[in-house]
Amino acid sequence: MTPFLPHIAGMAGYIPGEQPADGEYLKLNTNENPYPPSPLVLARLRAALDGRLRRYPDAAATGVRRRLAALFGRDEEQFLVGNGSDELLNVAVRCFAGAADGVAFATPTYPYYGKLVELQDARRVAVEFDDDFALPASLSAADARLTLVPNPNSPSGTVVAREDLESLAAGLSGILLIDEAYVDFARGGALDLVDRHANVIVVRTLSKSFSLAGLRIGFCVASPEVVRGMGKVKEHYNINTLSQVAAEAALDDVDWMRRNARRIAATRSRLTGTLRVHGCHVWESEANFVLARMPSSADAGRIASELRRRRILVRYFGGDPRLSDCLRISVGTDAEIDRLLQELCGLMRKA
Repeated sequence: MTPFLPHIAGMAGYIPGEQPADGEYLKLNTNENPYPPSPLVLARLRAALDGRLRRYPDAAATGVRRRLAALFGRDEEQFLVGNGSDELLNVAVRCFAGAADGVAFATPTYPYYGKLVELQDARRVAVEFDDDFALPASLSAADARLTLVPNPNSPSGTVVAREDLESLAAGLSGILLIDEAYVDFARGGALDLVDRHANVIVVRTLSKSFSLAGLRIGFCVASPEVVRGMGKVKEHYNINTLSQVAAEAALDDVDWMRRNARRIAATRSRLTGTLRVHGCHVWESEANFVLARMPSSADAGRIASELRRRRILVRYFGGDPRLSDCLRISVGTDAEIDRLLQELCGLMRKA
């Protein structure tokens, strides 16, 4: 007899993208930034390796919140800092959806959403995207306690029109959480919806655009009332001292991030164009990755395996029939993408 709660015993765990131990791969599978963080981050981390590590970190991440407030022109009370944006997604599901309550999102999307719903023993309300990944009209009719909209979406990289998000927020009785993990590679964002709709939470991360995936720092923006409520649920010392030091330094040098984001966007455009020339259908991405449907003659799973044999990792979603002919490719440096294209296009020609 298992001691686990029934809904835990019956669920499968989330499987993150492969992180090979030997590090001798070209990693284009987990949407990490190919460029290093700001030199200011590294300098401050070195300086922080001192006696302060014996003390607990600032539970409120005050320095990070102060910088976020200045950067976005809002009050500190509107920000909550998390151990990656994943912690804040977890906190939101725990705050707003109890057992059997509906949590709605459109699919295909970030698989972790489904796992969070299962952990809470809530009710998954999955609405299918059309092939263009436009926001499904039926999402607003789901009558969910919590609705999740990644923007840009993963794995497609596509964005939802600003007016569609506004209409969705106005039409929902529950909470709308807009997951903007990749927004720094896109145009605009939805932070202004927080000012006009008390039911909107916007979640962002420093993992992707700020090159800090290894330090796990995310934040959300919402009304002070919502932030106070979510603060009751987060782990009290959730952001370690070094992560706070790195986040503060990264936010002090936001221009470094923006330059790298522009470089990635330029490489993304070149990658998209080349893949299309070689017969792939590539959705218009505003993230640091692209989703490419292989030509009909090519087996996406076999190509992913062949690339791995050549020490190149991309993401293949073989368990999802809608994505079984697709590869998601993170945008690397120009040299890395040149190597990927050489191998991938050669494999497609042989298919």
